[in-house]
Amino acid sequence: MKYVTILPQSAAGLLHVNTLSISAIAPQKEEPYPEISIHQESPSMFVESVMKINAFPFAAAFVFAGSAALAGGYIAPVVEQVVPVVDAAPAPLWAGGYVGGTLGYAFQGEDRVGYHETATATNAERSLGNAGELKLKGVNGGIRAGYRWQREDWVFGPELSADFGNIEDETSGRLTPGGYVPFEAETESKVKNVVSLVLKGGYLVKPDLLLFTKAGVARADIEYRASFVDDNGIASSGEADFKKTGYIVGVGLEKRVSEKLSVSGEYEYANFGKETREFGDLHTEATPKYHNIKIGVNYRF
Repeated sequence: MKYVTILPQSAAGLLHVNTLSISAIAPQKEEPYPEISIHQESPSMFVESVMKINAFPFAAAFVFAGSAALAGGYIAPVVEQVVPVVDAAPAPLWAGGYVGGTLGYAFQGEDRVGYHETATATNAERSLGNAGELKLKGVNGGIRAGYRWQREDWVFGPELSADFGNIEDETSGRLTPGGYVPFEAETESKVKNVVSLVLKGGYLVKPDLLLFTKAGVARADIEYRASFVDDNGIASSGEADFKKTGYIVGVGLEKRVSEKLSVSGEYEYANFGKETREFGDLHTEATPKYHNIKIGVNYRF
């Protein structure tokens, strides 16, 4: 039988095993277990050695348990994906076609009336003097239709309108030209129908409030008439109606009161330039123009 001695070799805890040959104490008797003698250099080193030997089964068990868990397959955690909410851009509430109507009052249309003797082969043109000033004014109503585009806070588009009414005035004056019998001249001007095509553009000071300007061309039907009576009682008269193209500009505000309806207020200025009107051997230059204040309503579709 062999005799095994287990000794701690050093403070580092390494085991040093020595095997020696020994003789049996009683070879004639069967011994169920061999005698093993354990010698310790110190109690603390022995405990440390035993702990190292006993730690191995626990470590092996831990590795085995982890391997068994991995054998069932890895289940990844479920992570919910957060989708950012992006606010949709506001709809262009002012874009699209529309129709509407207006009611206005025109005023302060200054047109000074001066008569001249028409030049002939023997006589040069000469001025006979002024016969007053026409200040066109009057109520007018109209209809309009247009289309608008909207780019963020900017709104723009064309508008076609037709205004009806009598923007008119009359004036009279006494003329005393040399070589003529003095006479009284009465002159009347009336702007009846105005059709205009303008480009309107504006900025939304609020989502429901549009500040706009407009500019474009306008064409008007104009009545122009004169009558004369000299000191001898001789009378004459004439009509010189005409159509004239001019320009129109303006500025205004428009407010939405519902999804489809809006109301507006605006100022505009119309000018139709100059046009020579002849009455026999006399002539004058008509210069129709006026200011206009309007209120209106539009329906968008």
